[in-house]
Amino acid sequence: MRSLTVNASLFAVATASLLVGALSIWAQKTQAAHLLWVLGALPVLVLVLYDVAHSLARREVGVDVLAAIAIAGAILLGEYLSASVIAVMFASGQALESFAQARAGREMSALLARAPRNAYRMEGGELVCIELGAVGIGDRLLVRTGDTVPVDGVVQSPSATLDESVLTGESVPVERRQGDPLRSGAVNAGAPFEILATETAERSTFAGIAKLVESARTSRAPAARLADRYALWLVPISLGLAGLAWLVSGSPVRALAVIVVATPCPLILAVPVALVSGMSNCAKRGILIKGGAALEGLARAAVLFFDKTGTLTGGQARLVQIQAGAQADKAEVLRLAASLDQVSAHITAAAIVSAARERRLRLSLPSEVSEEPGAGLCGMVEGGQVSVGTPGFVCRSLPVPDWSARFLATVGGEGGSAVYVAKDGAVIGALHLADQLRTETPRALRMLRQAGIGRMVMLTGDRRDVAAAIGAAVGVDEIRAELDPSGKLAVLADVPAGVTSIMVGDGVNDAPALAAAGVGVAMGARGAAASSEAADVVLLVDRLDRLAEAVHLAKASRRIAMQSVVLGMGMSLIGMVLAAAGYLAPVYGAALQEVIDVIAIANALRALRVAPLRVSRRRLSVEQYQRLRAEHEELLPSLDRLSGLADQVLAMPAAQAVSALRQLDQMLSEKLVPHETTDDARVYPMVAGLLGGDDPMASLSRTHREIFSLARRLHGIVQALAPASADETVMREVQRILYGLEAILRLHFAQEEELYLALS
Repeated sequence: MRSLTVNASLFAVATASLLVGALSIWAQKTQAAHLLWVLGALPVLVLVLYDVAHSLARREVGVDVLAAIAIAGAILLGEYLSASVIAVMFASGQALESFAQARAGREMSALLARAPRNAYRMEGGELVCIELGAVGIGDRLLVRTGDTVPVDGVVQSPSATLDESVLTGESVPVERRQGDPLRSGAVNAGAPFEILATETAERSTFAGIAKLVESARTSRAPAARLADRYALWLVPISLGLAGLAWLVSGSPVRALAVIVVATPCPLILAVPVALVSGMSNCAKRGILIKGGAALEGLARAAVLFFDKTGTLTGGQARLVQIQAGAQADKAEVLRLAASLDQVSAHITAAAIVSAARERRLRLSLPSEVSEEPGAGLCGMVEGGQVSVGTPGFVCRSLPVPDWSARFLATVGGEGGSAVYVAKDGAVIGALHLADQLRTETPRALRMLRQAGIGRMVMLTGDRRDVAAAIGAAVGVDEIRAELDPSGKLAVLADVPAGVTSIMVGDGVNDAPALAAAGVGVAMGARGAAASSEAADVVLLVDRLDRLAEAVHLAKASRRIAMQSVVLGMGMSLIGMVLAAAGYLAPVYGAALQEVIDVIAIANALRALRVAPLRVSRRRLSVEQYQRLRAEHEELLPSLDRLSGLADQVLAMPAAQAVSALRQLDQMLSEKLVPHETTDDARVYPMVAGLLGGDDPMASLSRTHREIFSLARRLHGIVQALAPASADETVMREVQRILYGLEAILRLHFAQEEELYLALS
């Protein structure tokens, strides 16, 4: 594809010659007009002939053949006006297609921007900044906080905390100990540490990923244009009919008239107009499509590959579970941990503090804090000695609690990291942090199924058991785990010929696969910039359901483009028959072609008005959505209290259990039940009005009935409960209700949040 500047200049020259020539005719300077029309058409003809030769070299035949014949034939037969008109139409189509490419150009240069430029080498007890290419094997380097590891090496410091998401896509920081190998491209997320270089920059991991991106790009064959596929039957029909008209009539002008009418302006113009309109429509929804070929690929796609971290999941560690000891409260475990973690710059600490603030917990300012980078920290909180960190750090001199093995097994099976919390010499609880599914992921995958995606495959560098848990939750067809970038490329290479695939990712480790797929889609709002560079489509809004909208809009745009082609070429075929019969001279044929063009292009512009996939045409405002979500966040401590008391109620002394249950019952009566009652009376009618239909909130409203029923049963038991009557049978029934109520509420909140997000 020529640059936009070249094609725009070509269009300007052809248009100017046509208009000035028309003025010359009006001034009765016929010879000058003819000369101007020829001079304006010749540059277009030269470039068309070049395109035809280039296509023939690739053993392809496109619609450019007819344009070349029409322009050349019109000039040779003295039909200069027809030649000029055809040249203008062809040049405008080329300019439009170039504009489609230029408006979403690949100009980010993200991979180079991400790459480290220099390194800090230890020389004679001093730290010297050197060029990256000067690093040699065996050099001792310092990696400062926030710096990228410049080359592959081995950790020389006691520990190192690294963000390896750029390489693995995993958002949870990893800890490396002395002697552990490191890969270039990881970011130091902790204190400065030293490494011993084991590779040069050119042979290190990050440089290899950059080479994979370039190799995958160059190996992908260019997509055939939609117009060129129609040329397979249009070109021979047009030439055959023109030859027959010449043979029967003996007049080459009649053959030219057929070619002029057959000049595929509906293909040259209507197709790029429809595709550019589709891309513009996508852009309104935060979907950047970098060319018509990518839009066509989305429309034809049948197989979807996606990375897990940052694509199906949020890409950030979040609190999943709170484990509390027998005499501890879950909210208190989180509050103490967050209070101490306020002074830490560690990524995990930020996630813990964020979780506490979501639950509106009151945090205290710690004192006398000491931190062991990559392990944990100790300090005084409200007069007590608190420790927060890895199990090994917290339990170094403390007894390991009896629930520890079960908790660590759960964390290991589901993925993520464990953070233990101790107070005054005893471990009081632990926090499970992990990357969680995006709220919109289940709905997004359902929408993609409806849009025609027949097979979904998850590709991840995670362990198989962790990947299986996520895959089962979202219902993918296949899971491929423990893959590095080259492994993802190998999976994509197995896609059968003729099947268009989509690859969705957000990290630099996904960039080679994005470049190699039929259509690469990057989660560009938060993802690594290199993935956006390698991708054909970038979701500027960090929501996976926008991919389903992109597929829907692409299919609609392609369908409109094909309708325009069929409509325009159908009328052209009628005109060709009339021209072959001698009823249309070349000039009148060109005029008829203009009318056909306008009709075809007007139809193509309908792609601008295609409505995106929506649950409803009416929407929740941003303020309404944020308020509804904030109400759920405010109730999170109540859910934690439900599960915490359910865990401990059987082991509590009877008097303590009765007191805790009465406090919980009061909380349910004053907070939770009124919240659900208000939802049923006020929020649901508003949402039902947005959705339409007879009773769209029936299933969620039915869940309210079950919540109210369980709350009433618990209230009845608690009101009749006394320490003397709190035997094991009653407590087990209470525990069953508490667990059931918590499970229903968490599921109910998740369903509501998915619906509210879809409506926002």
